[in-house]
Amino acid sequence: MELAQMSYLYRVFCSFFLLITFSINTNFFLTSESATTTSLLANESDRLALLSFKNQIQAGPLSILMSWNDSLHFCNWYGVKCDRQNHRVTSLELVGLNLAGPMSPSIANLTFLMKLNLRNNHLHGEIPQEIGRLTRLHTLNLSMNSFQGEIPINLTYCTRLKTIDLNHNKLVGKIPGEILTSFSKLQILYLGHNNLTGSIPPSIRNLSSLTDLYLSYNFLEGEIPNELGRIAGLEFFQISRNRLSGMIPPAIYNMSSLLLLEGPSLSLSNASTLIELYFFENNFGGSVPSDLSKLQDLRDLNLGRNQLGTDDSDDLSFLTSLTNCSNLESLNLVFNQLKGVLPSSLANLSIELSQLFLGGNHIFGRIPRGIENLINLNVLGMHKNLFSGTIPLGIGKLNKLEGLDLSGNRLSGQIPSSIGNLTQLNELFLSENHLQGNIPSTLGNFQYLEVFDVSKNNLSGSIPTQVLSISSLSNSLNLSHNSFTGPLRIEIELKLLQRLDVSDNVLTGEIPSMLGNFLSLEELFMGGNFFQGSIPQSMRNLEGIMNLDLSRNNLSGQIPKYFEKFTKLHYLNLSFNDLEGEVPKEGIFGNTSAISILENNKLCGGIQKLNLPVCPNQATKKHRRSLALRVILPVTSAVVCLILIICSFVALYWIKKSRKRTFPTTFMGDHHLKVSYAELLSATDGFSSTNLIGSGGFGSVYKGTLDHNKTSVAVKVIDLQRDGASQSFMAECKAMKNIRHRNLVKIITTCSSIDFKGNDFKALVFNYMPNGSLEMCCILTEKGGI
Repeated sequence: MELAQMSYLYRVFCSFFLLITFSINTNFFLTSESATTTSLLANESDRLALLSFKNQIQAGPLSILMSWNDSLHFCNWYGVKCDRQNHRVTSLELVGLNLAGPMSPSIANLTFLMKLNLRNNHLHGEIPQEIGRLTRLHTLNLSMNSFQGEIPINLTYCTRLKTIDLNHNKLVGKIPGEILTSFSKLQILYLGHNNLTGSIPPSIRNLSSLTDLYLSYNFLEGEIPNELGRIAGLEFFQISRNRLSGMIPPAIYNMSSLLLLEGPSLSLSNASTLIELYFFENNFGGSVPSDLSKLQDLRDLNLGRNQLGTDDSDDLSFLTSLTNCSNLESLNLVFNQLKGVLPSSLANLSIELSQLFLGGNHIFGRIPRGIENLINLNVLGMHKNLFSGTIPLGIGKLNKLEGLDLSGNRLSGQIPSSIGNLTQLNELFLSENHLQGNIPSTLGNFQYLEVFDVSKNNLSGSIPTQVLSISSLSNSLNLSHNSFTGPLRIEIELKLLQRLDVSDNVLTGEIPSMLGNFLSLEELFMGGNFFQGSIPQSMRNLEGIMNLDLSRNNLSGQIPKYFEKFTKLHYLNLSFNDLEGEVPKEGIFGNTSAISILENNKLCGGIQKLNLPVCPNQATKKHRRSLALRVILPVTSAVVCLILIICSFVALYWIKKSRKRTFPTTFMGDHHLKVSYAELLSATDGFSSTNLIGSGGFGSVYKGTLDHNKTSVAVKVIDLQRDGASQSFMAECKAMKNIRHRNLVKIITTCSSIDFKGNDFKALVFNYMPNGSLEMCCILTEKGGI
């Protein structure tokens, strides 16, 4: 019985054990299958989220996203990374692929995502609020896109974020203070280059781990919160190009960790580690502190485009403290309200200084001597101030200069020839001063000069050909508003030059045909000179010209038709010249607001809005020309031929007649003296005016001496061009033949012949009366002279 009971109990125990074992194994298999199913569902969710993102993309290199298909597991798709254990997406990086379109909200289903980097694409629309579900996210970079709208408030839930980079988008609205309370691990916050407004939230103090803060290029207003000074580890702080005002809180300058700071200065007692100090383009005012000498590591100080300065003349004293900053490489003070004289200590600034910008202030006095000590200067900008005196000769020793701007001051005297030693210059601005004399020919030494501007001075003389031969000139050559004289001599082709301005000088001669080879020319201003002649045909090559002014000269001829084909030309001024002919109608000539042709009184035609007189009808001209060719020309030719025949017969007749009259006949008989035209011509020395005795109604009387008998005679030459002269000659001959009186001068002979030109010649020859004419005798008698 006991054995039977024991055997029964054993069988029960085994059955129970098998039942337990089966139950456990069954439960194990069920649990494993459930886990696998859950994992598969999660992975499918990631795959679908990626495909949804892909479907929103409207442009870009589709070949990149073409790999996102079933031929590969999504963890192997381009830009996708997964963890090895769960095969869940942890990183999505699609940088610089020109992707365009909105961001799909389904990206929030990538719940294991830790890094999202879509930088440098063309994504647009709002950043989806669903992004707040990515609670594991530690890097968010959506910079350099076109995202719009406000910063999503749901980012508050992404408490593990270390980097937020939303630079270079189109975000608007305020910086939400709520999100700044949640990011205790945030190290980098870039919100620059957007359209953000409002103030910097005081809650920024909660970003206790922050090292980089970039808020530049927005529209932020108000003061910088003092709470910012509580961020002990802040190294880079940039707020330039906003609308901030007031002063930087003193607490910020006590942050020994700062390497770069933007904003105006108060006290920098503990910020000795600063390398870059940027306050550029805000509305900060006040004076610049004079304790900058403690910033011995400072390399870049940029206070430009603010309202710094006071009413006194001691705004520049802080420059002396900078002489202790031996690492200083760049100093920018442009466009403030700084007033005063530059201290001589400027010449003692760091020898490492390569950029010095002082333009747009109220600095007066002379440019200090010793500036040549800054031997590593690459750019020197002192424009738009009140500097006076001459340009220091020492500037010519700064042979590393690539940019020199002294424009908009009161500098006088001549341009020093030593500037020609700056052979590395790329830009030279000397405009709007009181400079005099000639341009030194040494300026032709420039090898890399692209911009040269000496406009609005009192310079004179001819423009040196050396300057007009700087082959590197590509941007602009401006010589306008001076007193340069003589012709414009251009000897080389400046094929790269885009802008040439020689207007308002005293230049003469013709427009150089060489200008037609300046193929890159976009603007040409030559108005207000004394150029003459026609507009050269070579200028037809300037097809890229946009602005052309040849007004106020003495140009003549017609307006070239090729101007009609200049498709880029949108301003043409030809007014106040002496141009003539028909005005073209096509191209720019169809826009009266784009052209000016005033005071060219010989112009005609053009479009109706120009109100010019109508040109002669071309068809009528052609008809008249055709008529002349068909009718008038033959008739005229026949008449001319007839006249030539008649003239030939007349000439032969007179030749025969002159041969028969080798000795001219007289009315006095054969016993009287016979003289020829040649003899009378010789006797009177060619009827010289010195031998002219007098003149009457039908001729002039000359004194002469006949060679064969040395007889002094008076020769009366009949003017046969007068009406009745021939009849008068005949009448006088008959009268003198028949009348004798003691008071009448005796006639010797007459001459009727032909002169050496084939013209009729008639003359009376009298005895010369040495005591003058009868009229003279009468006058003398009346006055008691005889």
